[in-house]
Amino acid sequence: MIKYGKRAVAHFPRRERQTADEIRTSMLRMYRLSIEVEKKYYKKTTLQELDIELEVLRHFIRLAQDKDYYDKNFAPPLPFKKYEYWSRLLDEIGRIIGGYMKSLK
Repeated sequence: MIKYGKRAVAHFPRRERQTADEIRTSMLRMYRLSIEVEKKYYKKTTLQELDIELEVLRHFIRLAQDKDYYDKNFAPPLPFKKYEYWSRLLDEIGRIIGGYMKSLK
C-alpha cells in the first residue's frame, strides 16, 4: 500500500502539498505501528492505534478524491480509479487488523 500510495501522492498538484504530506505521514505511522505490534508483548493498545490511523488515512484519501471539496475549476488530485484501488488495499489492511484484534480476544 505504501508503494502505491507514494506514487499516487507524487502526482498530486502543488496546491495539495499539505494533504499529500499528511497522507505520507499517516502511511509511515501505520508502518511504524505495524512493526510495534510485532515486537510488543501487549498488542491490544497498539492495534487500536493502528486501526485509528487506518481510519484517518481513509478519510484523507476520501477527501483527496471528493469533487465537491475542491474548486469547480480543478479536478480532484486523486482520480476515481486510483481511489478505488487504494480503497481496496485499505480494506484488506482493515480486515487483517480486525482479524488480528479478534484473535487477541
